[in-house]
Amino acid sequence: MKKRIAVIPGDGIGVDVTREAVKLIRCLSGAVGVEFDLTEYDYGAEKYLRTGESLPDGALEAFKGFDAVFMGAFGDPRVPDMKHAADILLGTRFGLDLYVNHRPVRLLAEELCPLKGRSRDDVNFVVFRENTEGLYVGMGGLFKKGTPDEVATQVDMNTRKGVERIIRHAFAYADGRGLSRLCMSDKSNVLTYGHDLWQRVFAEVREEFPDIESRHLYVDALTMQMVKDPSQFDVIVTCNMFGDIVTDLGAQLQGGLGLASSGNIHPGSAAMFEPVHGSAPKYAGKDVANPLGAIITVQLMMEHLGFDRAATLIEESAIEVIARKQVTKDLGGSLGTAAAGDAICEALLRLAS
Repeated sequence: MKKRIAVIPGDGIGVDVTREAVKLIRCLSGAVGVEFDLTEYDYGAEKYLRTGESLPDGALEAFKGFDAVFMGAFGDPRVPDMKHAADILLGTRFGLDLYVNHRPVRLLAEELCPLKGRSRDDVNFVVFRENTEGLYVGMGGLFKKGTPDEVATQVDMNTRKGVERIIRHAFAYADGRGLSRLCMSDKSNVLTYGHDLWQRVFAEVREEFPDIESRHLYVDALTMQMVKDPSQFDVIVTCNMFGDIVTDLGAQLQGGLGLASSGNIHPGSAAMFEPVHGSAPKYAGKDVANPLGAIITVQLMMEHLGFDRAATLIEESAIEVIARKQVTKDLGGSLGTAAAGDAICEALLRLAS
């Protein structure tokens, strides 16, 4: 069995940690007997500065020919407006209609959680963020810019199709994995129109899943409850902007952005996976970046591709190296990026044997 994966390392430490992710994927081939055909693309700041090209014509069509796309972080101070990053990341999300943003929040070691006395079982849920609508579509503009009378507008666009498919996906995910609790979060007490739509669609879809305990929380209440007691959540579904915010809070609960993964998915069509930390240009090439976010993103990609044993091996390996302090400085170890990647691969091969 062969799976084709496109790899775009990105900028800054994206290049460093993606190298370790690729190392792990090649390690998996031997450990679980799956052949991965990797094709690397040089899209990023270097190419943009050299050629003026961010995401070339035909790139999205090419991505459709892969089983998955793995992207590193983007961002470079030499491109102040980050146009290349927006073109590549948002261009791929919108161009391939990757309407599901899948963000697991899974604690790998108790000492990494900032909450007192919380176990791995307490911090283990998933957030589904609507990924192609809301305030991120760029509808709006500036009027009388630069004057005392300047007006700025930003449209929060929500469609029936977009809201229903993300809510339905969240329910189907919970149902398919035997998860009993789902929370939909919005701010419908203030954002009247778009979030009235969320309320009505949620009420309709939940009737199709009577065995799932479903409830609604305003997003401010949700963030408070995530800190107060994260163990009450199995699945959370919300809009684009609120999903962006609550998933970073979730990442902190699991130990920080350096351990967070994400998938951008159109079920049955295309998928792109990316760690969610930044490109941290000042640390690029210094062998200090934590590769675990990229490696756990590979785990999520393996789950999506149906390789459950591979995904389990990655998680168990990550837990082992964290416990042994075979990690980078930010997690209490002393290893460099490459050595930390080697430690994961060694643990995985040992566990697989």
